[in-house]
Amino acid sequence: MSKRKWLLVYLTVLIVFGVDQLSKTWALNHITQLEMHGFWGLVLHRNPGAILGTFANLPPLLRVVSLSTAGAFLIFLFGILQYLLPKSLMVLRLGMSILLGGILGNVWDRMHHGAVIDFLLLRFFGWTSPAFNVADALQWVGYILVVYILLTRAAEIWPDKNNRRIVWINPSFQLKYCFILSLIGLSFSIISGVFSYSYLQITIDDLVFGSPKMMEQRFLVPFFQTYVIMTLVFLVGLFVLGRILSHRIAGPLYAFERYLDDLLEGKERELKLRAGDEFKHLEEVAEKIREKLHQSKNATTEAPAPSVTAENAPPESD
Repeated sequence: MSKRKWLLVYLTVLIVFGVDQLSKTWALNHITQLEMHGFWGLVLHRNPGAILGTFANLPPLLRVVSLSTAGAFLIFLFGILQYLLPKSLMVLRLGMSILLGGILGNVWDRMHHGAVIDFLLLRFFGWTSPAFNVADALQWVGYILVVYILLTRAAEIWPDKNNRRIVWINPSFQLKYCFILSLIGLSFSIISGVFSYSYLQITIDDLVFGSPKMMEQRFLVPFFQTYVIMTLVFLVGLFVLGRILSHRIAGPLYAFERYLDDLLEGKERELKLRAGDEFKHLEEVAEKIREKLHQSKNATTEAPAPSVTAENAPPESD
């Protein structure tokens, strides 16, 4: 995919995020009471949960930590999916960008305001929707684009001819790759977890008046539980990612080895790697080897037989 398309994909995330934040700034400064304008209206509402109020009943610390960390996970997942997609599929990529931009807009509200700023209403035939914002509306646009492509062009995303039947082509290498990647992720998780947990505990001990044990039970236990769950999900994701990436490394090498075996047995064919494979240059190397071998065979076939002269003729027998 060209650099211009990559720029468009990531710029869309920033545009959606910026439009959402500008609209919320306007709402905070101009909306003071309920205003209805036909089938739509304006009302300022602070939503401590996620889209349409979900997760609002969770404890405050667990809710903010969970939803904010989920936003960080989505950024990580977004980058991985953009990398793993075998084709451009710009509608799908832009749908993911719109979806991520809307989610990040709400995540920023939780971090900056402690709650999501909602200010839009819809009213049809006496039914009034819950308050929502521009980010929520754009998220649905992103969902629609993603689902549409998944339903109509799934064969291009997961082509049957592009699949390898062998999941673990080189088990020793692939498992080692997965465990190293997971170990790196676990190391960073432990370092950040120890820092965050210690910082939170010291803050509670220094600033909170009352029973330290009760406050630790109220804040530290939910934090620890949430962090462990997030870490486990992150490690599973890294292991799966390691399996996919190692498959794209081991697969081309395995295919190239089989290609060379076929050439040695006299079976000439083309080497075609899967979309997204590493070492794509092996296709060119294989073609050069095949051409050289073909030229060598032709040269051997077309070479004239050595002529027999009086000087090199075998002696006559008596």
